[in-house]
Amino acid sequence: MKSRQYFVYDVFADTALAGNPLAVVMDAEGLDTGRMQAIAREFNLSETVFVLPPKNPIHKASIRIFMPRGELPFAGHPTVGTAVALAERVSDDCAAGILVLEEKVGPVRCVVTRGEWPTFAEFDLPKLPTRIDATLDAAAVAAALGLVPHEIGFENHKLGIWSAGVPYVTVPVAGLDEVGRAAVDAAMWLDIAPRVSGSVPAPYIYSRETVGHDCAFHARMFAPWDGIAEDPATGSAAAAFAGAVHHFDQPTDGQHRYWIEQGVEMGRPSRIRLEVDVASGRLTHARIGGHAVKVAEGLLYA
Repeated sequence: MKSRQYFVYDVFADTALAGNPLAVVMDAEGLDTGRMQAIAREFNLSETVFVLPPKNPIHKASIRIFMPRGELPFAGHPTVGTAVALAERVSDDCAAGILVLEEKVGPVRCVVTRGEWPTFAEFDLPKLPTRIDATLDAAAVAAALGLVPHEIGFENHKLGIWSAGVPYVTVPVAGLDEVGRAAVDAAMWLDIAPRVSGSVPAPYIYSRETVGHDCAFHARMFAPWDGIAEDPATGSAAAAFAGAVHHFDQPTDGQHRYWIEQGVEMGRPSRIRLEVDVASGRLTHARIGGHAVKVAEGLLYA
């Protein structure tokens, strides 16, 4: 039986045993979809990446991303973690590099910065966020999250559905107390959430009140129907959230940087860097970045 090297990284954190854990299986040729899904269930992390040869030889690799109960076309912490894993596998002394990962959403350009531990990587959003036109009932959303209707919304921020490849229901709340009390009722959520291209958009709950003084937003994300009771850090949600930030906060022309904290309530604090470029009032580019720390490696016999 062929053995394959794998790594486990904690992503969107600068210390081990924080952030969002990710398994990266190298040299995944010969594994079919069913086998990949079974291996992802075996690791039982929020995502497992399988690295394959690229279709375009100028790209670094093609990757497939699996949750315990399904495949994703794109995800943030697998992109950052895989970019770091591939860079660290090639060389221990490379300071920085650009690589392209082929994901189902399309080619994703990544920049890996090394020299100081831990390694940092960021990627350009392959798709800018768009708002999904669907009706949301604030009272039903609040009930499914264990909140009351008046706790949904702050300033001019309102409920919405945004997607940069994976859809999310963005749920603004006033502060840390409301975020901390939120808990999704999966059956109720599946009843009320509109389907977007056949998928169920998970709730991404956020406030402007934060724990870290240098963070702009505090967030949580739940998706138990996908095998993720709660996610410590969700890059694809931060990518979708860029649309809400631009829509509601209307940043001026130029580049803007926001740190988003997540995973605090789980004891796995994470920090995601969101950068947006605005020109003539339009969101023109956006990037997601963070650190990744290797915590384990081994051989997979499956």
